Amino acid sequence: MITIDGSIGYGQVLRTALALSALTLKPIKVINIRKQREKPGLMPQHLTGVKTIGEFCNAEIRGAKLHSTEIEFIPKEHAITDKAIDIGTSGSIPLLLQTLTPLLLFSDKPTTLEIKGGTAGLGSPTIEYVKYITFPSIAGLGLHLSEVQIIKQGFYPKGQGAVKVKFDPVKKLNAINITERDDVENIHGISIAGSLPEDVAERQKWGAMNLLSKYGFDSHMQTSLEKTASPGTSITLIAHCKKTILGADAIGKLGVRAEEIGKQCAEELIASIKSNAALDKWMTDQILIFLALAHGKSQVTVEKITEHCQTNIRVIEQMLGVKFEIAGNLISVDGIDYKTY
Repeated sequence: MITIDGSIGYGQVLRTALALSALTLKPIKVINIRKQREKPGLMPQHLTGVKTIGEFCNAEIRGAKLHSTEIEFIPKEHAITDKAIDIGTSGSIPLLLQTLTPLLLFSDKPTTLEIKGGTAGLGSPTIEYVKYITFPSIAGLGLHLSEVQIIKQGFYPKGQGAVKVKFDPVKKLNAINITERDDVENIHGISIAGSLPEDVAERQKWGAMNLLSKYGFDSHMQTSLEKTASPGTSITLIAHCKKTILGADAIGKLGVRAEEIGKQCAEELIASIKSNAALDKWMTDQILIFLALAHGKSQVTVEKITEHCQTNIRVIEQMLGVKFEIAGNLISVDGIDYKTY
């Protein structure tokens, strides 16, 4: 049994360890789960992830309860089926998908999930980021683009958002070599306001567009007014480049004007563009696991080596026996050539 120390990072440690344990059928023990958080241990969204992926691999699980700081996860065999999942809170649907996606992409058949929970939240990508940046980016490794249908938005604290995702399986992943980004071809975005006045989404949109314009970028933005269980906003920006996609997102905060939220999101995207890297810092965290599973040596340039990135690297190396190399902002790894047969 592989022991993973959760004190070296936050929920990302648990998500990555569970994903690779379920995929490779290697048993794990995760200790000190979210030890550095104000409320350590498993929160509802983490518990949902543990139980759901456990069902997908007939796992024996010990310690799977709220606020538990230690679990043992012993997968037996893959048993992947279509599933309806209710996180029960505004727990992040995008973060739950981070746990489940590697396993479902290597299933022996297409799989459809219907998930209820939060579509945008603190410390999580928005569901729009997942749809327009995460899945198209990992599709570059040779898999079909997963279909994401956003049925309803869900914000803190009640959540009650709904998303339907269809995964088409792949036999193996191919290495990628993306070290140059090339020019930005277009920028578009989505500004969403849930159960708030109509002008909130517009002001959030113009906060982003005005700053992008000052830096010489034309952008096309759509607004969406949603009826949600709890009021909230989100904004997601997508920059399409010749060889890659960059993204940024932000959520509304109490006491912060909508224009400022849009501006903050644009600042994030501009920083990614200025870095000249192929991947923004958020996508870096998410793609590492797929590079390690691919056939051949992958190389990518990244905006920034974040704490989440370093955490992910340590867990992936421990689980798969690979070795990542970092030279400046260049990350490279020889994948294990994981196959479904």
